[in-house]
Amino acid sequence: MTNLDSSSTAEPGVAQHRARWHDRKGLVQIALLAGLLLVPIGLHLLGHVYYVNLASKVTLIAMAAVGLNLAIGYGGMVSFGHAAYFGLGGYVAGISAYHAFDATALITWPVSIPGSDNMLVIWLAAIVLCGLLALAIGAISLRTTGVYFIMITLAFAQMVYYFANSWPSYGGEDGLPIYLRNGLPGLDTNDALTFFLISFAGLVLAMAITSRLMKSRFGAALTMARLNDTRLATAGINPYPIRLAAFVISAMITGLAGALYADLNGFVSPSMLSWHFSGELMVIVILGGVGRLYGPLAGAVLFVMMETLLGGLTEYWQLFLGLLLLVVVLFAKHGVMGWLAGREHDE
Repeated sequence: MTNLDSSSTAEPGVAQHRARWHDRKGLVQIALLAGLLLVPIGLHLLGHVYYVNLASKVTLIAMAAVGLNLAIGYGGMVSFGHAAYFGLGGYVAGISAYHAFDATALITWPVSIPGSDNMLVIWLAAIVLCGLLALAIGAISLRTTGVYFIMITLAFAQMVYYFANSWPSYGGEDGLPIYLRNGLPGLDTNDALTFFLISFAGLVLAMAITSRLMKSRFGAALTMARLNDTRLATAGINPYPIRLAAFVISAMITGLAGALYADLNGFVSPSMLSWHFSGELMVIVILGGVGRLYGPLAGAVLFVMMETLLGGLTEYWQLFLGLLLLVVVLFAKHGVMGWLAGREHDE
């Protein structure tokens, strides 16, 4: 009787803990998303255009990290080459703007499409081209695991980087300026707040797609592929196409972020393809919380704040970033979101 009584009282306690965790998690997520939306609007009303553009930067880096988090956090694929997709999206936007007023010009890398200044066309081109590139890279790299997978994704990304670096038609190592921001019918994309809202909508859409995927049967299969691919194969599901599909979707999200990021800065260069940026995305995902839907957003806010505030004080701000990353890895293994929202189960 004693054991039955103790078990019966334990179950309501677990249920209450889970309910509190869900409530706390929801409040943290709402506060984070609402803060990202409302603060820039308030700053715009006060005339602080610089900070509105800074919020757009946070939003787009968070979107790129959402893509990487789908691969790393949910799929267990530690890709060190996602800068390739970010940079490719940026070059699609840059080259499109370069040829916007030349009706006969064609974008010839990696396939030919007409020059255009319409953001919808550019977004579609960036998504498709990044998906095709990820399909080719993933088809090869996903046949390996562990450090081999990491090195192959890095090798392919460096190949794309050096190709862009030696491409004189579009600036080579000097990069390509975007003198006129690509447009969107009915909207003034040169307005800082309008561009922020476009970027914010893109981030919310990327997070919604990720959430929907992970709540579907595909997400369950991807999770099992990460935890135990042998058991998934035993159930009659081949882990390889599941991982490949997730890898391609991940690249598409990151590529779209890159296209918008190039428009924001008015410049695209091989630095967007560099392995350094892949490392930054990985740091952002770890800081926010690997496998947490809102983790990339929290990590991006923290990363850009440190870069802006500490970068204005010392050029060695990365030292403090490294110390913070060390603290997170040692004492907050589920990142900032895990620390703020807590954990679903007591350990």
